[in-house]
Parts: sequence; structure tokens; C-alpha cells
Amino acid sequence: MNLLDNILTWRRTNILIFIVLVILAVSNFYGLYTNKFYFFKLDNYIFPLLSIVHFLYLYVLWFKITEGELPDPKMRNLEYVLYAIMIVYAFKIYDTADILTSYSELQSYVVPSTFKPIGITTLVLYCLLPLLTLFSFWQRKRHVGSYNFENYNDNLNIWM
Repeated sequence: MNLLDNILTWRRTNILIFIVLVILAVSNFYGLYTNKFYFFKLDNYIFPLLSIVHFLYLYVLWFKITEGELPDPKMRNLEYVLYAIMIVYAFKIYDTADILTSYSELQSYVVPSTFKPIGITTLVLYCLLPLLTLFSFWQRKRHVGSYNFENYNDNLNIWM
């Protein structure tokens, strides 16, 4: 794990998660079957809205590590919400894999040439996102600290 931490530092991990989230938010509007973008379907806005929580967590993590601050209940709540959002990520992995496996059924229809490359890229990014998120949780515990609020008031130094 330390070798992986040396390769993917907390900055690189946050930047990589940011890039993956932006690419997936844009590709969420893309229709694999039709090779068109759909901006008027409300279902396409679920992932970008939920990714706002992920962006907020990345900002809070970056701030806590650079400022050397201790974790707080708000950061913990954000992390817990991200655990729930990972269920949506798992559904998106299943949904994208289901669409990709339907390719053999659609061979008699006109399928765009971008179906497989974009579908596989999207599936890889959806699989990479929960792994990077869990790795960022591990890095948070290592660099910021664990959520121990029993003696939280003892660690506060309000005079500094």
C-alpha cells in the first residue's frame, strides 16, 4: 500500500478523481446507442448533481491536508454521504456493463462506431472511481487522522 501511496500521492489522487468525475459527468449526457448528447432528460442530471458532494469532499480533504487541520464532524458526514453515493456508482457500473453486453443483440441494427470505445472507456472510469474514492479515504485517515471525537475538545487549541 505504501508503494501505491508513493505513486499516487494525495494530490495526484485528488486531481485524478477530479478529472474522472468531470469526464463522467460529461459522458453521462452521451447516448451510446445514438451517438448524441441528451441534455433534456432529467435522469442524466442525477450523477452530476451527486458528484457535487464528491467535489466538495475533495476540496475539504485538500484543505485539511494543506492546512494540517484535524478532521471534523462535517468532513465525516461528507465521507458517509460518499459511501451512500458509491451505491449509485455501483449502479452506473452495472448499467454501463449491461449496455455494453447488449452489443451482440444489436448487431442487426445500425450501431455507431463509437459504441464500444466510448462504452469501454466509460465503464473503466466508472470502475476506477470507487477504487480511487476508497483510496482517498485511506489517505484521509493517514494524512488527516481518524474520526475520534470522544476527546475532540481536548485536542482543540482555541488560543492559536
